[in-house]
Amino acid sequence: MEAQLAPITGADIVARTERMRADNVNSIWFSDRPRPPWLGIVPSVRLERPGAANHLVVAEGLVKFESHSWKPVSTSLAHFLSWAFTHRIGPHTPRAASRYPQRPLLTVWTAPQYITAEDAHLIEEERRQREHETRMAALRVAREKKQVEIRAKNAVSRAKALDQAATAEQVARAARTGRLREVAIRFRPGIDLALTKLADLHGVTATVGFSTGDPRYAGGVPLVDERGVPTAVFDPDPGRVRDNAFRLLAGLVLIFPSQTSQRRFEKATKRTRHTPIDGYQTDYVDAPPTGSAGSHPRILSTALTCTCIAPQLVARIQNAEYPAEPSGQTDPAAALFRAQCRACGRKSDRSWRRTGSTPLSRTQPPK
Repeated sequence: MEAQLAPITGADIVARTERMRADNVNSIWFSDRPRPPWLGIVPSVRLERPGAANHLVVAEGLVKFESHSWKPVSTSLAHFLSWAFTHRIGPHTPRAASRYPQRPLLTVWTAPQYITAEDAHLIEEERRQREHETRMAALRVAREKKQVEIRAKNAVSRAKALDQAATAEQVARAARTGRLREVAIRFRPGIDLALTKLADLHGVTATVGFSTGDPRYAGGVPLVDERGVPTAVFDPDPGRVRDNAFRLLAGLVLIFPSQTSQRRFEKATKRTRHTPIDGYQTDYVDAPPTGSAGSHPRILSTALTCTCIAPQLVARIQNAEYPAEPSGQTDPAAALFRAQCRACGRKSDRSWRRTGSTPLSRTQPPK
């Protein structure tokens, strides 16, 4: 037995233990201090003298494996030394959880049967983990298969909804029922910005649909391409997204006049059953508030508009000028671009259409 009276570091005590082991000397380190810093780094235990007893007991470092975890065992120092000298207990590095109020130790003292119990527990836990992973993998495969089936069904229902919406747009165009369309163009701030975003990001030249007001757009404004097929919906109301509106909007781009309204829509639809499996495709523009300057882009000062009896119109579209003429039927590009009269140099607020697809001239893009 050797008494270590001076403080010792963890590195020093490990070195001394290794030197003794090299000389075939097994060591057990004891301490009666509350928290020796090297406890568990080497084969060691912490001792206490309970109450007025005249003997020492092992308070920390001796454990047994019970109910899937290691638990502390308290015994007299005499019993501990008897078990250690007869090899009934030995040092062990726990691999399972330790459930006791003391700090977890890297090395503890325990009996061989408890090490065997820990091994059996870990083997069983590994088996259960493999079974769990196998079940989860099968569930993922089944879920992915179901999602593929749902997406296939959704593609069919969305295509049907889009075809019906395109038919409704053609009927509205033929009937020239465009009152709500004109109201939306004049008084829904941000539509012009939404049309520009569709052109810039999606390469779609769109205009406001004549079928504005149809309930299938959930209170939003349809934005249709040159063939009259809806490509996006501006500012739909989440409270109206149901049935035909849900099937149609789930497959279109939804553009909102602000990021706040976009987030409001997404938050509202998450609380309902009307949420597509892959979510909605949403975007937003920074529209000016209603009533602010520039909020009515279609209303121009008459002093700045063409008043020629026979205007010579050209349309400036994407840095090029195209021939145009006044027309009773609005060209799809007219919702996004303005025509200008070459005779007076002023912009035209009349309906117009392009008369050719070959540019008359090219202009320099703005810097």
